[in-house]
Amino acid sequence: MHELGIMTGVVESVGAAARNAGADKVLKVSLSVGVMTEAIEDALQFAFEALCEQDPLFEGAQLDITMVHPKSRCTECGLVFNHDRYHVVCPECGGFAELLEGKELRIDSIEVDIPDDEEETERKSS
Repeated sequence: MHELGIMTGVVESVGAAARNAGADKVLKVSLSVGVMTEAIEDALQFAFEALCEQDPLFEGAQLDITMVHPKSRCTECGLVFNHDRYHVVCPECGGFAELLEGKELRIDSIEVDIPDDEEETERKSS
């Protein structure tokens, strides 16, 4: 299950970015994941929930995953076409294809809660 490894890296990166921004809560993480990575969306969701379960920074955080379907360009005739994971040859001329999309693993956005200066002052004085 390489999804756990993928999400471990995502959670570590998001956590570091959130802390560097002064956030006290991660609200939402949006990812783009290429179908050609062979990552399973439900397994990614499960791994995210398991990793965030005991971390107060991620308590209640949502994960939004956009699965990116493969798109390639034929190296022979230049046709750009969509395909599944297995049929990567050009449907027009049968030539070899160069993958353009479908192998991404990208953090698109992070929504965090950054306390106001007043809230921070109140927390420190409590």
